[in-house]
Amino acid sequence: MPVGGELTLDGLLDIMAGRNLPLAINVKADGMALALKKTFARYGHSNWFVFDMAVPDMRSYLDEEVITYSRLSDVEPSPAWLERAAGVWLDGFDGEWFSNQVIGDLLSQGKQVCVVSPELHGRDCMALWQQLVEFRSENRLTLCTDTPADAAIFFK
Repeated sequence: MPVGGELTLDGLLDIMAGRNLPLAINVKADGMALALKKTFARYGHSNWFVFDMAVPDMRSYLDEEVITYSRLSDVEPSPAWLERAAGVWLDGFDGEWFSNQVIGDLLSQGKQVCVVSPELHGRDCMALWQQLVEFRSENRLTLCTDTPADAAIFFK
């Protein structure tokens, strides 16, 4: 729950000025598609995508042509609007349930894939990172992690 003084999106984009670094926007409120699109456009930031919005709200992002990732997880085994989504947010809440074949199939469909690293759920990440080494040169696969410096070294 916000308590005041939080960094705003405008504040973040001010800090990032001139650096079009990737941003994954975890949507937690409905009806924000157009406002997000306009804010990113105002700052000239094009390297971003949205994910994790309510499934009915996802349609507004797709209709606004915002780069949108659909969820695929052990809890949600059927990604919504996969045919329209630019990518997949691949998560394992209770463990790493997916194989490299699942990732390969998504990539072969032309999807971007962002894998959620297990430490975000309080588990060790090394087994999954080792599994992902096969994709180290695949530029459509990204890793969401709390330890990006460690990941950069590991996947070098």
